[in-house]
Amino acid sequence: MDFHPVTRERWADLKAVFGEKGAYGGCWCMFWRLERSEYKAQSGEDHKRVMQTLVEANHVPGLIAYVDGVPAAWCAIAPRDDMIALEKSRILKRIDDQPVWSITCFFVAKPYRQHGLMPQLVRAAVDYAAQQGARIIEGYPIDMQSPKLLGQKLNTYAGYMGIAAAFRAVGFEEVGRASETQLIMRFYVEE
Repeated sequence: MDFHPVTRERWADLKAVFGEKGAYGGCWCMFWRLERSEYKAQSGEDHKRVMQTLVEANHVPGLIAYVDGVPAAWCAIAPRDDMIALEKSRILKRIDDQPVWSITCFFVAKPYRQHGLMPQLVRAAVDYAAQQGARIIEGYPIDMQSPKLLGQKLNTYAGYMGIAAAFRAVGFEEVGRASETQLIMRFYVEE
């Protein structure tokens, strides 16, 4: 498995991972990047154009995982400041004024689901952010071990922000809670 930042040269690979529908119903990973009103007013094609504009402007929005050279999965990683809706979220408020990079989204193409890719994506995102100078990386996963979700299976897109077990496997620690089932977790890069 290889991981690469999404650059202009890899735009076609991102399209291959997201498919015709643009990942989760045409989101194109714009949910946290745009003002909420702007996101709602746009179509999936609009979201695709905005993502393509970011990529073509050399603004890396995340990583693609390749399995045997085939684009298989996506992980959004960027400075939290770049995530307009996340910055304004009432639920996922900043816990302090430290600069952080945020992992906000995962998408795995159908043939590669249920193969344990998420912890590897989290590790690759941490490594990438650290290479860019990040000292704190944050994630906002759901905790399938919480009393409310214990024993349930993940369905639909509920785990698009990740699963807490995958973050724990990489060394993230809980630093807050957005709800009974959604955590705020951090990884601190050693200097």
